[in-house]
Amino acid sequence: MSPEEELKRLAHPDYWDERYAGSESEKPTHEWFRTYTDLLPFLEPKLFQWRGPETDPRILHLGSGDSTIPRDLAERGYADQLCVDFSKVVVDLMTQRHADIPGIRWSCADVCNMYGIPSASIDVAFDKGTLDAMIHGSPWSPPQDVLDRTASYIREVFRTLKDDGVFLYITSRPRHFITPRLNCEGVDWDIQVVILGGEDCLPYHGFVLKKKRPAKD
Repeated sequence: MSPEEELKRLAHPDYWDERYAGSESEKPTHEWFRTYTDLLPFLEPKLFQWRGPETDPRILHLGSGDSTIPRDLAERGYADQLCVDFSKVVVDLMTQRHADIPGIRWSCADVCNMYGIPSASIDVAFDKGTLDAMIHGSPWSPPQDVLDRTASYIREVFRTLKDDGVFLYITSRPRHFITPRLNCEGVDWDIQVVILGGEDCLPYHGFVLKKKRPAKD
């Protein structure tokens, strides 16, 4: 299978069902990009100081997989977390694995069509590599299926987010390639970008997206 064909498979649940079916321990099968500890310098100012556990924010994990981050946030005091993934295998796995932790719920759903989540109901949306997994082909001129799927996803995030909510997105892709995917038709973001990591590692980026407020007269 070519690298391009492998990338295309990332956007389909059967690929992830197969991978997660081999999980045999508490260790994640695939912790995308950065661990919770790695992300603490980003999460401290962008989540903990802005929406501390005492504010009881509703957090939506998009394409949550078997990441430890929902558990890590629960241990910090966040008690209203919804984890969405289109792999039923991983949803069942994580529901069982964390049955003893209150305040976290796993749901099998496609992040491009989250009809079960009401509009303007989420305080914090979190993505660590999910948007990246939808992208293949030329970064300068992505194929139409990439444009359609990524736009549907971003519009769903925008829809479910409260007016004063925040979308935290961790990516390994260059800023100039990913920004057009985030700024698709139907959304209007204020965007801040934080470079994660140093010179000796890949230049991961943390995007902080908030809905633009209407201009005052």
